[in-house]
Amino acid sequence: MQKSKVAILGATGMVGQRLLVLLEKHPYFDVVKLAASPRSAGKRYKELMENRWKLDIAIPEYAKNLVVENLYEIDSVTKGIDLVFCAINLDKEKLVKLEEDYAKHEVVVVSNNSANRNKDDVPMIIPEINSAHLDIIPTQRKLLGTEKGFIVTKPNCSIQSYVPIFEAIKEYGIKEASICTYQAISGSGKTFNEWPEMIENIIPYIGGEEEKSEKEPLKIFGEIKDGKIVPTDNMKLSAQCIRVPVLDGHLACVSFNLKNNPGKDVLIEKIKNFVPEIEKYKLPLAPTPFIKYCEEDDRPQPVLDRNNEKGMQITLGRLREDNLFDYKFVGLSHNTLRGAAGGAVLTAELIKKLGYLD
Repeated sequence: MQKSKVAILGATGMVGQRLLVLLEKHPYFDVVKLAASPRSAGKRYKELMENRWKLDIAIPEYAKNLVVENLYEIDSVTKGIDLVFCAINLDKEKLVKLEEDYAKHEVVVVSNNSANRNKDDVPMIIPEINSAHLDIIPTQRKLLGTEKGFIVTKPNCSIQSYVPIFEAIKEYGIKEASICTYQAISGSGKTFNEWPEMIENIIPYIGGEEEKSEKEPLKIFGEIKDGKIVPTDNMKLSAQCIRVPVLDGHLACVSFNLKNNPGKDVLIEKIKNFVPEIEKYKLPLAPTPFIKYCEEDDRPQPVLDRNNEKGMQITLGRLREDNLFDYKFVGLSHNTLRGAAGGAVLTAELIKKLGYLD
């Protein structure tokens, strides 16, 4: 397989840093360009990142001497590029235009941002769940006026710890669910050194997270109809999102009702034996198994379970009957790996495998 040449937009942020590490010696992709804001342009990456590198893994050697480009100089950044990973923070309208401009330069855009997630011609992908939504790409290309370029987004990191569980048991019909997510500080792009106020603290509000947590799963479980991705209307979700003093790992406590209740033991077996359709592709970053069920009463825990399968596995525990709902469980996902950079790379791997980069 010939490797595709890629660029990272927003290479200086936490998600951009994760992307650099994940793409080192990747069998499908070569990172040949980095781009960031105009104030960062023109500097070698290792110089630019002095005192700014946030991970406990060193800057990959291949990236150190790459000269960071201005992400707004799209003609230059896209020259010789097949795909860009977008991990920048901008106001929504500007970001929508920027990603569309990149796609119109005939590159594939895999976005970590929320700006284009709600568009009915833009697939929002968790590869193990709704890869069929990539079938909307020809429609999007027609609207953009492109032959090769298009945009694919990944969903919010907060939903990764429970939506996969819903997928594993969807044949019984998720009727409604009450969800509370306890979200790590790296979800804001910060460490404890940068945010000491979070030590021994909890903040019961994260702007925009609750709306995303309630709406995005409906699109993921939706269908393509008449050239649009139509969200499902078969489930109702209520979410609260809380920032907690954990570095990495979003944990979700979920209570839910089913349309058809097969019993707890059947549900647990379904989850343990769930095999997503994309497993046949043997994608480099795909975890095996996708979901791990913990029998211990005190699991999952971020420190113990967030890094399972390179941080790409969903960990589940404590599925049990509930007094108000049918069942409840605790789920965990690594927010900057499965929920952000890793999810983007896995999505790009699927796009590559399906021939969209040919």
